[in-house]
Amino acid sequence: MTATHTWIVGSGGLLGAAATREVQRRGHRVHTSTIPWTNRVLAEEALLQRCSEFFDSFVDGPWNVIWAAGAGVNGTSAAQFAQENELIHAVLSRIEAVAADRADTGTVFLASSAGGVYAGALGAPHHEGTQPVPLGDYGFAKLESESIATDFGVRTGINVAIGRFANLYGPGQNLAKPQGLISHLCRGYLMASPVSIFVPMDTLRDYLYVSDAAEMVADTLEMSAGQRMPPTIKIFASGEAVTIGSILGACRTVFRRRPNVVLAASPLAAFQGRDLRLRSTVWPEIDRRTHRTLPAGIASTLFATRQALGVGR
Repeated sequence: MTATHTWIVGSGGLLGAAATREVQRRGHRVHTSTIPWTNRVLAEEALLQRCSEFFDSFVDGPWNVIWAAGAGVNGTSAAQFAQENELIHAVLSRIEAVAADRADTGTVFLASSAGGVYAGALGAPHHEGTQPVPLGDYGFAKLESESIATDFGVRTGINVAIGRFANLYGPGQNLAKPQGLISHLCRGYLMASPVSIFVPMDTLRDYLYVSDAAEMVADTLEMSAGQRMPPTIKIFASGEAVTIGSILGACRTVFRRRPNVVLAASPLAAFQGRDLRLRSTVWPEIDRRTHRTLPAGIASTLFATRQALGVGR
């Protein structure tokens, strides 16, 4: 049986690392890359070289490219987001140039953000037919990246799957980034430092454990491999929304003490939707699974954060 080759861009990040482990478990020949992301020119050079090397490494058979990279968050400048999207465009252009004769065997998967694109949308729960209403540069940049990938799929005939992800959490969150409430609550507990919360306690979010998300991505790639399809957008979520207050309650159960939080004000709160319940109507068979419970996910995140920080019990 011909092996499936999968190149994961952003394999060091939360989703990328989990996706790497999952597709390896399923027998893919996984290719990863170390990219100097802080230098725009060097990053593009490295990405284009790794892209060519990836397609040169095998002659035929199914292939996937998973784009799970992106350092931008709410508050990142529009110029920085534009650079990230320029990199996506450059890589897709290189794929078009080197994989034109393999269009019918490949899939490009782009990770996007449900929270970013639906931040201002009304009528939750949001689904793939909901009109996106971004509130800030982050959401607009995600829509632009989706447009770049969609145009690529239409132009080349290569399968394109776009994943609009709910709030991902779990081991591997970058604590240097101002996102990932659960990971920061775990860090605050371990370091005895307060965590600032900038949204109301009744704010609704869908939290998806990262290994569950990675399994769903791998399932999507398997479904895509068996058919030719137009560019497709799917929401990746648990389908169970919780309030910020409920998250704090679950953390209290796991920590066995009240999380140390501070309610604060931030201009970035204006970019946060109040009700981000999500419900996918695309490829519903992928959603028919048992998701890790929130307390179990918090416990796993706490364990990993403790190891990462080198903090004793």
